[in-house]
Amino acid sequence: METIRTIVVEDVALELKGTLSIIRTDIPEISVIGTAQTERDFWQLIDDGLEPELVLLDLGLGGSTTVGVDICRRLRSMRPGIKVLVFTGELSNEKLWADVMAAGANGLILKTGEMLTREQVLAVMGGDRLVFSQPVIDVMTKCFCQSVRSQNLKSESVMTFEIDEYDERLLRHLALGYTKDMISELPTMPFSSKSLEKRQTDLVTRLFPDGEQRGINVTRLVVRAIELHIIDPDNLQPDE
Repeated sequence: METIRTIVVEDVALELKGTLSIIRTDIPEISVIGTAQTERDFWQLIDDGLEPELVLLDLGLGGSTTVGVDICRRLRSMRPGIKVLVFTGELSNEKLWADVMAAGANGLILKTGEMLTREQVLAVMGGDRLVFSQPVIDVMTKCFCQSVRSQNLKSESVMTFEIDEYDERLLRHLALGYTKDMISELPTMPFSSKSLEKRQTDLVTRLFPDGEQRGINVTRLVVRAIELHIIDPDNLQPDE
C-alpha cells in the first residue's frame, strides 16, 4: 500500500492527539512524517527537508485565525504540488473559510459531525477535486441559492424599470456617499452634474409609483434601488 506522507499542523495537544488517533484508526494510507504546533515549527520541518504530499492544517494557531491562511498561501506559492486539507474548529467563521479557500486550500473539514474521513483524504489526493464537510456544503448551498435569487430579482428589475449601466453606476455611487459633482468626474460617467441631476429625477419617476414621487431624496432613492435589487448593499464598490 502506498502511503501519503503527511504533516499535521495543530497547536492544541489534545486535539493533535485526537487527529493522530483518527489517522491511525481510520486512514491507514497516511504516514505522518511530522507534526507542528506553530507556524515556525512547520516551516522548520520544511527547511529540514521533509517533503509532505499532504498538509493537514488547523487554521487557528497560537490564538490567531490568520496564521493558517498565511501558511496555505505561502505553501501554494512555494510548493504547489502539496495538497492542503484544512481541518479546523472554526465552525462559524465563514469569512475565514473563504479566505483559506482563496489561499489555495484543497478542502475544508470542520471538527464536528463526521470529522475527518478516509474518503475525504483520498478524494483530495486523487485529483483536483475540492472536498468539504457537510456543514460547509450546507452554507455554500444556502449562499449560492441566495445569490441566484438576488441575480434573478435584479434582472427582473433592470428589465421592468429599464435600468442601464449608467443608472446602476449613479445609484451605486450615490449609495457610497458620492455627490453628483464627484460622480461626473469619474472616467466611467461621461455626464455633467446637471445631466446626472436629470437622470436622478428620471429614476425617481421610474422607480416610484404615481403619487409617491414628491419629496424623494437621495437616501430614499438609494433604499428603493436596494429594495428592488438594482444595487447590492453587500457589494458596493466604487469604480476605479
